[in-house]
Amino acid sequence: MNRRRRNRSWNITENLAGYLFMTPTILVVGTFVVLPILYAIFLSLQKVKLLGGIEYEFIGFRNFTQLVKDDRVWIALKNTAEYVAIVVPTQTVLALILAVTLNAGIRGKNWWRILYFLPTVTSSAVLTLIFMWIYNTDGLLNDFLAFVGLPTYNWLGDPAVALKGIMIMNIWSTAPFYMVIYLAALQDIPQKLYEAAELDGANEWQKFIYITIPILKPVTFFVVAIGVIGTFQLFDQSYIFSGGTGGPNNATLTVVLLIYQAVFRNLQMGYAAAIAFLLAAVIITITLIQQRFFGGERT
Repeated sequence: MNRRRRNRSWNITENLAGYLFMTPTILVVGTFVVLPILYAIFLSLQKVKLLGGIEYEFIGFRNFTQLVKDDRVWIALKNTAEYVAIVVPTQTVLALILAVTLNAGIRGKNWWRILYFLPTVTSSAVLTLIFMWIYNTDGLLNDFLAFVGLPTYNWLGDPAVALKGIMIMNIWSTAPFYMVIYLAALQDIPQKLYEAAELDGANEWQKFIYITIPILKPVTFFVVAIGVIGTFQLFDQSYIFSGGTGGPNNATLTVVLLIYQAVFRNLQMGYAAAIAFLLAAVIITITLIQQRFFGGERT
């Protein structure tokens, strides 16, 4: 009986010690993750008055029903979905190609790594301003297109191409980050697998398709998932390009920019919280679909 009591006392002491060590993490997660989510849920069910003192009025799910009627929400979702559908696959494929090239042992690969990675370490705002200069009607890109005999565009003012300009810039600046992830994964693949494939008569393409790609499947899931989350949260480039309006003609309006406008221009914090939950639901759904497709549970 005494031994059982001692064991029970020892288990309680161990549990208390464990919770004591977890306390800093629990406090941080609770303060910066759980509480903001709960407050956002509260806001999404309220009409918030900000001028002349903060006042809350419970309106139920009216903010969410307004989402369905708001044309700009659907425009922002369409723009963001188009952006994600083009940028994520392109930057993933480009990152893999760059990683395979560097892993092949080309001459001066260290310098190539530095050159490739420079866009990633450059400030997003600075990159956007540089590309705005390049996209100017008399800028470097149009001069190059005219030189090779291709049509030129008003990249900043034409609704048909404004979002494409942001896509090009983001693919160029984010692919090197994912290249580093792929490069680390490639260097972790055992060379014995390739040597065994060579003995069976496999060429370089067959080794890439039947060895490299399947082994990199969990890494690809991670790259695509992070890419989707990041692209759905597009804000700063769209804000700088359009001066915060999402123009021209809502062509660069994204969901996060719409949230910003709802809070800081229209003072609709409750409605902005509802849009944020819509964005979160879309991201979670797409991530779960990716996990099922890529077999992400094995990562």
